[in-house]
Amino acid sequence: MSRENKRSVCVMDCPDTCSLTVELQDGRVERIGPSELHPTTQGFICTKIARFAGRLYSQERVLFPMRRLGEKGSGRFERLSWDEAVATICQRFREIVREWGGEAILPYSYGGSNGLLAQDTTDRAFFARLGASRLARTLCAAPTTAVAEAMYGLMPSTAFEDFQHARFILIWGANPKVSNIHLVPYLRRAKAAGAKIAVVDPRRNFSENEIDLHLPVYPGTDLAVALALVHWWHERNWINWDFLCRHARGAETLLRAAAGFPPEKAARIARVPAEAIVRLAEGYALHDPAVVRVGWGLERNRNGGPAVAAVLALPALLGKFGRPGSGYALSTSGAYQVDEARLTEAPPWHTRVINMSRLGHVLLHENAPPIKALFVYNCNPAVTAPNQQAVLRGLQREDLFTVVFEQVMTDTARLADIVLPAPTFLEQTELKKAYGGYALQYLEPVVAPAGEAKANDEVFALLGRAMGWDDPVFTESREARLRRILAAIRGLGRELRLSELQRERIALFDFPGRAPVQFKTVFPRTADGKVDLAPAVLGPTPYALQVPGEERFPLALISPATDKMISSTLGEFNFPELYVALHPADAEARHLKAGQVVRVYNALGEVHATLRLDERVRAGVAVMPKGAWRKASKNGLTATALAPDHVSSVGGGACFNDARVEVEAVR
Repeated sequence: MSRENKRSVCVMDCPDTCSLTVELQDGRVERIGPSELHPTTQGFICTKIARFAGRLYSQERVLFPMRRLGEKGSGRFERLSWDEAVATICQRFREIVREWGGEAILPYSYGGSNGLLAQDTTDRAFFARLGASRLARTLCAAPTTAVAEAMYGLMPSTAFEDFQHARFILIWGANPKVSNIHLVPYLRRAKAAGAKIAVVDPRRNFSENEIDLHLPVYPGTDLAVALALVHWWHERNWINWDFLCRHARGAETLLRAAAGFPPEKAARIARVPAEAIVRLAEGYALHDPAVVRVGWGLERNRNGGPAVAAVLALPALLGKFGRPGSGYALSTSGAYQVDEARLTEAPPWHTRVINMSRLGHVLLHENAPPIKALFVYNCNPAVTAPNQQAVLRGLQREDLFTVVFEQVMTDTARLADIVLPAPTFLEQTELKKAYGGYALQYLEPVVAPAGEAKANDEVFALLGRAMGWDDPVFTESREARLRRILAAIRGLGRELRLSELQRERIALFDFPGRAPVQFKTVFPRTADGKVDLAPAVLGPTPYALQVPGEERFPLALISPATDKMISSTLGEFNFPELYVALHPADAEARHLKAGQVVRVYNALGEVHATLRLDERVRAGVAVMPKGAWRKASKNGLTATALAPDHVSSVGGGACFNDARVEVEAVR
């Protein structure tokens, strides 16, 4: 019996990007735990990754290429060799290009693997060479990213470790307890040192001992509350005009919009007490340093882009920058300054752009040209894309040639024509940048790939060569790809050598200093170096609030992350039963009891799930976790079946939280 420990890195879609220690016994993964290598994530990891061996050794693993037998969705497949699978894909793609043009092929991917090698390298070159339609990745962060880039030029964010220096912390639209757990210890340190903590979220995720104020805003109304804060400060002459004159533009536009939102009006719209809005305004203004943690929850509705802009404007209006523990924290990915052109060396690609949040509509109704082939990787759209029933009908089209490149037999893979086996992060080489911290990490396989699994960069290079293309990106070695990626990264403050990263496994930033201080060591990366408080991306009427009329369905449905899944990853075993949570008062008004099977429905469809009663959920809101697999539901549909597929005017983002539903007992 032999035991050994190996280093690894989590590449899942999570801000933290933990360094890991993997314990093996006789070559088999026995335990996944934390590593001391990463200074921010050392000490503990989430239970999701601690249980990841459940996927690694799952009966659902895709071990070799397969071809569908029988009708789509039958679950019957036959084994192929890699040569047969690649030949089948390339032959079908050639036929489609010849008859319909390259734009009839759609690559569909998201963040199931956030590594630099696995996405937008050989895959991008392959689909660009093919002339395929381009994909707008909009399921998450599209409006927020568009706004942050327009306002601050993706200025590096306040580091999580600097939260302990803050005296006021505002967490807006985020739940670090399930999706950013390494921020939590810094919140506790700040609280112990006397900091005040406020949270804006429709659900209460912190206890009264952990925070000082909770605003349970009604989904889609964050913009009204943010504008009310601005209004309150302006009325009291608390705006920091000296800072704005030196470092910002467009403040007058924002202040004009805020003039229409006194706290009393915002309170009626957001369904929270006006005095709570005033407490938030006063607390944030009177404490220094103060930091805002901006999450992605507030963008998931038609008002998402303007809401994010208004929240990101708060520290600028009061000049709360220039010290550790001040400013705002958002994604840190822009700090790496990756040169996309140098990263991919792909041919020019100027085809039409398809919004991934409209997948069902596109598969069923797009005709110029229609989508005739779909290549899915790094995601599971059958359960993650809005308007699930339309997506499923589209995926069941017999004339749609679908390739799914996956680790396990997902709900999407079951509807594929060809399934290709992918490795997990424990079985591959990768470079990983964080989007919640400041470290670039290198990982190597800790175990051999299961079956015949091949990594993303290898598969798309294989497909490119099979198409007869001899571009260097399809013929170069993996080491050459790694060197090219490192050469494309310009933000760490120094040149990186692959040999050094392979030896040290981690490279930290120097801003100077390991953590940036906004408006001291880092500044806006806009064209003029100033914050744009009225960016053009918001359209001709910035900060305009869209208030829906009387809804036929009275409950707002939100679908937050849980501590069981990363989007839909691990849903195959770690989330066996789908539930919907209501406030006890909403359940009582509908004569419902905990444990009942209920139907949650609207005009798009209905989902049958078990009812939970939860006083942490505000009245008027229903909570159904995102990412659940169809088998977890009583009727094979999940939260996305109730989510509309209209998109935000900013960034084209998905509007999951615009779902309005009713709940009743299943009869």
